[in-house]
Amino acid sequence: MGIGYRVFIRPMIRVQDSEKAHARALLMLRLLSSNPITRSMLSLLYRPRKELSIHCFGQNYHHPFGNAAGLDKRAEAIRGWESIGLSFIEIGGVTEKEQEGNPKPRMFRSTSSRALVNRMGFNNPGSQKVSLKLQQHIAKFGNPSVPLWANLGKSKTTSLEDAPKDYAQTMERLWDYCDVFVINVSSPNTPNLRELQHDKALESIIKSCQKVNKIKASSSDSETKPLLIKIAPDLSDEQLVAVVNTARSAGCNGIIATNTTVERPKTFSKSEGKIFAETGGLSGAPLAKRSTDMIHQIYSMTNGEWPIVGVGGIQSADDAWDKIGAGATLLQAYSGFVFEGAALTRSIIHGLDKKLKENGYSSLQEAVGFAHRSKNE
Repeated sequence: MGIGYRVFIRPMIRVQDSEKAHARALLMLRLLSSNPITRSMLSLLYRPRKELSIHCFGQNYHHPFGNAAGLDKRAEAIRGWESIGLSFIEIGGVTEKEQEGNPKPRMFRSTSSRALVNRMGFNNPGSQKVSLKLQQHIAKFGNPSVPLWANLGKSKTTSLEDAPKDYAQTMERLWDYCDVFVINVSSPNTPNLRELQHDKALESIIKSCQKVNKIKASSSDSETKPLLIKIAPDLSDEQLVAVVNTARSAGCNGIIATNTTVERPKTFSKSEGKIFAETGGLSGAPLAKRSTDMIHQIYSMTNGEWPIVGVGGIQSADDAWDKIGAGATLLQAYSGFVFEGAALTRSIIHGLDKKLKENGYSSLQEAVGFAHRSKNE
């Protein structure tokens, strides 16, 4: 079906508006997973037949691969993501207030470079509506069979000074329904948002969210939930060190590297140049190396003791293996699903299983950070 997607479906998607194509694909996934017969077909076609279990954030994952934020902002296709075999699902970004996002068109696709440019602007129904949707979903279908993550963004109309309250309010509303929370201060599409990656601003947001985390855990007689930070690939080395140190000292349980970039690669055609000239964050293949390099840096500066989620240009098992070697424990993709379809998960997990055997590793956990050990041998 991976070949079928590339040969038949992807050419049709090329001629569609990128955002509309995304919406149609998400609708199709939701509809197919709503019926037990077609849901079983999805699992048969796309669910990996290998299990590469790994432990992270106090949780067990069937394998390391999940979807990145932005693919399912409204938590519309939770059962669909489960059906195609993801090991965890990330919804959002969700902001405290409902937002329409930036004016359309705001998503652009370059097939030749396997890249996307978007300036969505955290379009989402807001934390109250998403909370209600999750409540109804769980009441009807039960808890998802895999960990459910929530990506938290800042409302556009909220000032930077009030950002801690904004993030904390969203986390409080979603806390009962989600297993992991991601503080997103790195989207390039909300004005001045990336200023929140620095020192006191970042510390105050993390501490506000951890306060909610502790209160909710205490009231429900349970443990606090993992809280992660998602960073931009455009940080300098000095800024990266500062962000990692601040996030760790403030109580973050891990990091996602990376969000989209405002940098642009060289272009080799007019069509590429036109896409890359659009304002917004770039994701896909051109981001792969920068993302992997940052994972290397974070793993080195934390001695491999702080879990890293690798995202950025993962479109094959080779891409995934590079990030595992750099130090990522878990992996995510966004653009990869656009260019490879639902078969991406299966091809990556089967490919990683093969690489583990070829390199003599008995488990995926053992392989994490292997590139660092090779350097030191």
